[in-house]
Amino acid sequence: MPQLSMHSPIGDLTVTEEDGALISLDWGWVPAEWQTETPLLRRAIEQLNEYFDGDRLDFDLPLDPPGSDFQKAVCAAMCAIPGGSTLSYGEIAKKLESSAQAVGNACGLNPIPIIIPCHRVLAAGKQMGGFSGQGGVETKTILLELEGALPPQQQQLDI
Repeated sequence: MPQLSMHSPIGDLTVTEEDGALISLDWGWVPAEWQTETPLLRRAIEQLNEYFDGDRLDFDLPLDPPGSDFQKAVCAAMCAIPGGSTLSYGEIAKKLESSAQAVGNACGLNPIPIIIPCHRVLAAGKQMGGFSGQGGVETKTILLELEGALPPQQQQLDI
């Protein structure tokens, strides 16, 4: 499977492609001999750089996240959250006729974080909740701040 790594403000990231779609985004750098540039991976890196530069909020890339049908439905619901906005686990659960806990579990299994924006999903009352990527809630805070979507109570805590 082709992989390509990049440096980002939240650490090194590696995107992986399979059959013309992205299947994962992982923290870390793969050795040069394992890296393969493809048009899709170059486009993904370009869009991620635009995102971190503040020039892009949403991604336009073919995605094929592995997982159950429910996990894929949660991923689709997260992709529908516009940049700079947030939803709660409960709001997504209501749309999917499920529970907030099940949605939270599926968010935690998101194989393509940032691009599938699980960081835009908050706990009840606009509380941060968790984040499965490297750095946990601190990284989630950075991503939401980058998008101008940091909940007001979190902004007050940082003052």
